[in-house]
Amino acid sequence: MFVVAGESLIDLVARPQEAGVAMEMSAHDGGSPYNCAIALARLGQTSGFLCPISKDTFGDLLMGPLDAAGVVPLIAERSECNTTLAVVTRNARGLPAYAFYRKGTAERDISRDKLMAALPETIDVFQIGGFLPIEPEDAEIWLDVVEQVASRGAVLSIDPNVRPSLISDFDGYKRRLDAFLDMAHIVKVSDEDLATLDGSLSIEAHAKALLARPHVELVVVTMGEDGSRAFTASAEAAAPIHRPEKFGDTVGAGDSLMAGVLTALADRDALAVGRLGALDAQALEEVLRFGAVTAGLNCGFVGCTPPSRTEVETVLKSG
Repeated sequence: MFVVAGESLIDLVARPQEAGVAMEMSAHDGGSPYNCAIALARLGQTSGFLCPISKDTFGDLLMGPLDAAGVVPLIAERSECNTTLAVVTRNARGLPAYAFYRKGTAERDISRDKLMAALPETIDVFQIGGFLPIEPEDAEIWLDVVEQVASRGAVLSIDPNVRPSLISDFDGYKRRLDAFLDMAHIVKVSDEDLATLDGSLSIEAHAKALLARPHVELVVVTMGEDGSRAFTASAEAAAPIHRPEKFGDTVGAGDSLMAGVLTALADRDALAVGRLGALDAQALEEVLRFGAVTAGLNCGFVGCTPPSRTEVETVLKSG
């Protein structure tokens, strides 16, 4: 099973506002790990989501797409806490900016015992999301869980999805993030993530530093309109973005790309410790291309709407 751990939330998306008119918002299910779990299921993977879901109305909204995609909610009992909210506005390029409201919410209603009891017996890949290192008390619990999963021999994958607006102590956050990165085998980051963590380093320098960590074998960097790159200790590759016929927005693009990369790695029987670093440049390019098409098709819709495997393969076969 592909297990994805981390936040789920509701995006309250602000519509363009005219002077003197009350702001209108629409509610959309979201959260990077939540999106990734759905994208994996849409691509045909057995996908489990490790995150408490609220009993409130927004929790019902979150459950719908999980059920429709066939994602297994690993924590069956719904939380009494409210759902995390993210208010989303867009800049002139259509890129989203977020303000989060997550104090005392369901995705933080966790304990070591609750999370460990929810883990399936077999975990092939454990994908962890961006909120885990933010709060010290949450990070301590999640680190323990990740260590236990690592001891079973699962591949650990992380997408930090750095959110400066959520972080009050950035130095502390970086130390906690380091602890997760030191356990990971796959690291997916955006160029914006890297610039936020250390703007003095090039992408190549960041990739080299990540690959020097104890277990990292593969680094994937997304660069918006400039496509994506992949690095191992012995090879690297790049792929352009896939442009949909009609553009919706970029919400969930990175999460869909992550699911596409993991799926393409599974297709090559490379999702095993020691095999990721052996991929050559051609294999890395093919993996990135699968991820790029998955992300691009998602961008054909407003909100995160990952494609099916059939849709991805149709594009790939067309050239």
